[in-house]
Amino acid sequence: MNKILKYVLIGIVVLGALWAAAFFIKSNSKSAITYETKKPFTASIEKKTVATGKVIPEDEIEIKPQISGIIDRIFLEEGAKVKAGDLIATIKVVPNEQALNQSRGRVRNAEIALNNTTIEYNRNKTLFDKGVISNQDFNNLQLQYDQAQQELANAKADYQIIRLGSAGGSSSANTNIRATVTGTLLEIPVREGDQVIQSNNFNDGTTIATIADLGKMIFEGKVDEGEVAKLEIGMPLEISLGAIEDETFEAKLKFIAPKGIEESGAVQFKIEGDVVVEQGVLIRAGYSANASLVLEKKEDVMVIPEALLQFDKETDKPYVEISVGDQKFERKDIEIGISDGVNVEIISGISEDDEVKVWNKTEPIKKGEDEETEEEETT
Repeated sequence: MNKILKYVLIGIVVLGALWAAAFFIKSNSKSAITYETKKPFTASIEKKTVATGKVIPEDEIEIKPQISGIIDRIFLEEGAKVKAGDLIATIKVVPNEQALNQSRGRVRNAEIALNNTTIEYNRNKTLFDKGVISNQDFNNLQLQYDQAQQELANAKADYQIIRLGSAGGSSSANTNIRATVTGTLLEIPVREGDQVIQSNNFNDGTTIATIADLGKMIFEGKVDEGEVAKLEIGMPLEISLGAIEDETFEAKLKFIAPKGIEESGAVQFKIEGDVVVEQGVLIRAGYSANASLVLEKKEDVMVIPEALLQFDKETDKPYVEISVGDQKFERKDIEIGISDGVNVEIISGISEDDEVKVWNKTEPIKKGEDEETEEEETT
């Protein structure tokens, strides 16, 4: 019995050793990585930067009232097309009681003065007709009479303006709010019943409507201080809008801010560019946009994919490995130029005949090994 147990234990040990040996051989039988190579090639390369911002109308006109009061009626809605002179809203005047009382008193005083002047005028006119008074004396009385009539008319007009917002015979009442330019109504921030304040030397007044021409749009964005020195007025921009997919718009840089603004530890400079809007294309004010600017461009230069570059850990200088035999490579220090994020310009260090190692290639996992790994993880 002891012998049988002994043989069983020996058999288990032998089987375990064989299984361990087989596993070790299998795990170490993976083939070595075979590195591919790529040759430099000639291409054009552009160094670009992207400025984020928005598209806004070139000019936005704010319509403000010339008299204080309450919005009586609004005739148009936001988004409506308007022409200069179109009626947008009307204002109901709420007169100041003190000013109204003073104006009413002025009318009464003018009426009293006119009545007195009329009596004097009629009496002297009779004497003038009889030749009792001279022509000069009568002309002075005529002047006083005419002035009294004019003063009464002015007082009544002022009273009407204070009470109603306009004189009775006025062709354009201050209570009528009209468009001053042709364009699109972007915003009407007031509603019927809202109280508004007139625009004067001491107050900007309440904005009743904002009008802009959506056919004349500009891009407004910001660029980093490290790139602003490379920009020039008149540079072409390529504008892409988040709201309009698969379509770009041309623009020209027209403004670069002379002073930067610090944001999150970085200095940003404001830029503006005129956007070319084709007929029939609607760009709404405030669309978010990106502007692509070409900072530097070189034609027909030798380039390699940027992924082939390696950098020295101590000097941080770039180098590549070129093939010198079957899976044998030699380091070559190189000088690089501009990059577009995909390809990089090679100034010196290698030639177009050199085969550059694709150094970051990884060996694909075999199907059987993948399944075995999954089983082990499940276990």
